[in-house]
Amino acid sequence: MYQKYRNVEVVKPGGLELKDRLVGVQRVTKVTKGGRAFGFSAIVVVGDENGVVGQGLGKSKEVATAIAKAIEDAKKNLVRIPLNKGTIPHEQKGKFGGARVYIQPASHGTGVIAGGAVRAVLEAVGVHDVLSKSQGSSNPHNVVKATFDALLQIRDAKTVAIQRGISLEKVFKG
Repeated sequence: MYQKYRNVEVVKPGGLELKDRLVGVQRVTKVTKGGRAFGFSAIVVVGDENGVVGQGLGKSKEVATAIAKAIEDAKKNLVRIPLNKGTIPHEQKGKFGGARVYIQPASHGTGVIAGGAVRAVLEAVGVHDVLSKSQGSSNPHNVVKATFDALLQIRDAKTVAIQRGISLEKVFKG
């Protein structure tokens, strides 16, 4: 799922204390000859609030089973996000479909300035101080995926130093 990102660390769910956050439940209708058949799709974000997060989609005829399927799917897609003292290391833009998300580090005490789906993802990751703006589509599926796009592009200073082949001190001082 995360093949296009270079420095993604995929995490196994064993031994982690994951908390799930329901982002949205949609009722979908299929019109057939015999009438309308209702179903539900649920999007869920799970995380340990310490840098590990995953998102999943579940579909079923009942809400509870759709949510359960979404949680199982999210646990299969866990990744580690680099954090820096309760915030992210640098600003980043993410895009998916018509949704665009901008996230920016903030000083201690700012809190999570984000709406809806972006807030759910950032709180599941364990970010405590961040500024964000969601633009374009407000479809929760695409907003969650755009937020993941932004988070997966984030690199910490150590990774940048290794990729450039220079010392950590030179990354900061130039």
